[in-house]
Amino acid sequence: MTIGFVPETSSALASPASRSLEPTEWTDIGVPLLANPREVVKDLHSRHLPPPATAVVAVYDPDGRIRASASFAGRTGVVDGWERRNALLSHLRRVIPHDLRLRRPVRTAVLMICRDGAAGWTPEDGAWMWGLRDACTLHGLRCGSYVTLTADGWHVIGENRAGRTPNAASWSRAGSEPPPAVANGTPAPLRHASAR
Repeated sequence: MTIGFVPETSSALASPASRSLEPTEWTDIGVPLLANPREVVKDLHSRHLPPPATAVVAVYDPDGRIRASASFAGRTGVVDGWERRNALLSHLRRVIPHDLRLRRPVRTAVLMICRDGAAGWTPEDGAWMWGLRDACTLHGLRCGSYVTLTADGWHVIGENRAGRTPNAASWSRAGSEPPPAVANGTPAPLRHASAR
């Protein structure tokens, strides 16, 4: 009789490089299209006024009305979707109960990342997309669109839809204060919109 360990192959042991999605992989998972991306971006921006290095996650009912949203500071340079997933899940749990009791998800989560740099896809975006997909699965939600907000404007990854306003500098023109600093590598929470 041989005693030993069975090799573990769970996603938890996958390399950080595999916890990322390319734009083509993102398109292949069947993310539902936003009916009016410009209005969604404008609404999320006005609710949270996100400066660069801020994530805004929002949950929408089947009729397209926003149910809850949260914004928080995220560390830059993170290319592992595991960390992104954990941050998203933490904030989703604060603003809306899970829907795991349902046979199939009915609410949809959308993620908007305000960041510096070019509007095109980056490895950090890949980590955020992997994190959003996994967080939605673990919270009983449908995985919705991933939007970047840069100095050039907004861009819905995988949909080739974009606009010039709002952009990553719009929060400063709105007269808001900059976000609290990230201390000791731990993102400080920003605004949490109340659940509806």
